[in-house]
Amino acid sequence: MDFRADHFTLFGLDRAFRLDLSDLDSRYRDIQAQVHPDRFANAGEAERRLSMQWATHANEAYLTLKKPLERAKYLLHLDGHDIQAESNTAMPGDFLMEQMEWREAVMDARNGGDHHELEHLHNRLRGDINARYQELAELLDDTGSLTLATDRVRRLMFLEKLLHEIDDALASLEE
Repeated sequence: MDFRADHFTLFGLDRAFRLDLSDLDSRYRDIQAQVHPDRFANAGEAERRLSMQWATHANEAYLTLKKPLERAKYLLHLDGHDIQAESNTAMPGDFLMEQMEWREAVMDARNGGDHHELEHLHNRLRGDINARYQELAELLDDTGSLTLATDRVRRLMFLEKLLHEIDDALASLEE
């Protein structure tokens, strides 16, 4: 194993957005079985430290590849495309208007204590996000349209954040 290997190489996977998550889980467990610090409890200090570094590297790689948004960002990073999440917050006006409408609907449902409406919004948004991930898979794996994929990743960052806000609103109503 090589510390400089990218996350896909670490797990012996093709560099692609579409992943078999159960295969990723299995490969992760295999690596953890090899490098987990518990296996090196009686080893020397250097070996214990190295196993800890490997376990940490495997954990970070696994968490990145397991989440579709993080996996997409990582693929773009590997191909030299900076999504400029912090420095470029400009988005098309229609997308921003849609975001405002979503946020207003979530706020109204939350303030009204409307659990059913929040669940409806969650399901609608989850469906939209899933469709956008399918589009992203085509852009990254099939057409190689990295500039367009970068735009879609930035949009998905907004939508995933909104989904978390809906989940938070649902949780607050359940308390």
